[in-house]
Amino acid sequence: MKAVILAAGEGQRLSPLTNVRPKPMLPVANEPILARVIEAVSAAGIEEILLVVGYKSDRIQQAIGDGDDWGVDVTYVTQAKQLGTGDAVLQAEPHVAEDFLVLNGDRVTDSQVLTDVIERREATGETVMAVTRAEERSLYGVVELDGDRVIDIIEKPEPHEIDSDLINAGVYAFGPEIFEAIRATSTHGELELTDVLSFHLDRQPIQAVPDRQPWLDVSRPWDLLSVNAALLDEEDTGDRASIDPTAAVSAGVALGSNVQVYPNATVLNGTAIGDNVTIGPNATVSNSILMADVTVEAGAVVRDAIVAENVTIGPNATIVGGKADVILQETVHRDVTLGGVIGDNAIMGGAVTVHPGSFVGNGATVAHGAQIDGRIEPNGTVQ
Repeated sequence: MKAVILAAGEGQRLSPLTNVRPKPMLPVANEPILARVIEAVSAAGIEEILLVVGYKSDRIQQAIGDGDDWGVDVTYVTQAKQLGTGDAVLQAEPHVAEDFLVLNGDRVTDSQVLTDVIERREATGETVMAVTRAEERSLYGVVELDGDRVIDIIEKPEPHEIDSDLINAGVYAFGPEIFEAIRATSTHGELELTDVLSFHLDRQPIQAVPDRQPWLDVSRPWDLLSVNAALLDEEDTGDRASIDPTAAVSAGVALGSNVQVYPNATVLNGTAIGDNVTIGPNATVSNSILMADVTVEAGAVVRDAIVAENVTIGPNATIVGGKADVILQETVHRDVTLGGVIGDNAIMGGAVTVHPGSFVGNGATVAHGAQIDGRIEPNGTVQ
C-alpha cells in the first residue's frame, strides 16, 4: 500500500516562521515534523510515498530527497494552488491504482495507528478514518460514531454544536473510488477531505479506528512548544555539544551538532537547540525552540520562545516568557504560554525586553534597550 502525505500547505497562523519554510518543515525536538511523519510511515512497513507539495516545495525536496534516509521511495506531486486537502489528494490519482493511505505531513503521528487503519481497510474494504480525543475540539473536525461507524463529521463546529468527544485524526485508508467522490463533491472554495466524506456518508460508509497516542498537532505557535516538550520527554536526545563544566543542561533537552554552551549558562527542560547555536556565559534558556545558527549572548534570558534561524539575542536581553493573550487571524486566544516568536535573521540588541505574546518579523532589528510588546513587521527597525 502506498502512502499519500499532504505537505502543500503554508500554515499562515504560524507566521513569521512559515514565511520562509512550509509548515511541515518546522522543527520539533530538532527534527522537522514531516521527517517524523515519514519515520512513522516507514515503521508501518510502507515503502512508497507520494508527497503532495506546493508552498515552498524546494525546502521539502532538499530536506527529504528521494527518501533513502528512511528506507522509502518518495515521489513528489505538486498542488499548484492551495485548494484544500480534497484537491491535494486528487493530485495523486495518476500514481494510485490500489488501496492507499492518506495522512497529513504537518501533524506528528505514530506508526501503530497507521498499521491499525491499514488492517481495518484490508478487513472491511470500506473507507477508514482514525479518530482521537483532543481538548480543543472546535479547532478540528468533530466525529460522531455509531459503534465503529462514522455517522457525522462537523468541521470546526461552534462549541454548542459539539456532542462528541472525538475528532478526525487526519489518517485515512481509501480505494481509488475516492477520486470520483472528490470530483462529485460540489464546493465554492477550498475542497476539504471532510467535505467529501460528509457528502458521501450514506453511500460510502466510513469505519473509525481509535488513535490512542497523545494528540500532537501544531496549529498555532504555542503548539510548537507543547509538542516539542512532549517529544523531548519521550526521547534520548544525546549529547553532541560542547558544554562548559560550569554550565547546567537539564534532562529533556535536545542538542544539535556544534552547539556551544559557555560558562555558567543554564539550559532547562523543554528546550531544543539546533545546529551551530551558541549559548553565551550566564545566559538562560528554558522551554524554547532555538533553530540553527542562533546566538544567545552573555546574560540573555530566553523563556517560552521560538527563535528561528540565524537570530542574534543580544547581551542581557530578556524574552520574559509566561502567559499572554495572542491575536491570530482576528481570533483572540486567551492566556496561552508564549514568550515570543522571533523570525529568521532578526537582530535583538542588548538589554532588549520582549514581553509575552510578542512577534518579531523576519529580518527585523531591535535596538539596544528597546521594549517589544506586540508585533514587529518583517525588516522593521525598533529604536
